[in-house]
Amino acid sequence: MNVEVTTAAEAAPHWFKSSYSGAEGGQCLEVAARPNAVWVRDSKHVTGPVLTLTPGGWSAFVAYAARR
Repeated sequence: MNVEVTTAAEAAPHWFKSSYSGAEGGQCLEVAARPNAVWVRDSKHVTGPVLTLTPGGWSAFVAYAARR
């Protein structure tokens, strides 16, 4: 028998937005750090699809976005 244990922290990710995001909303991403991944979603559609990146992929994305 296989048993998968999920902790409360794994079951309920903590989503956050950048401090650069305005209070009016609009074009914001929310990010949740997971043990082996970074989840990204649209703040306007929190029940929509979630993009899953490796930690290295997230670092590359942030470095790319910072240059723009």
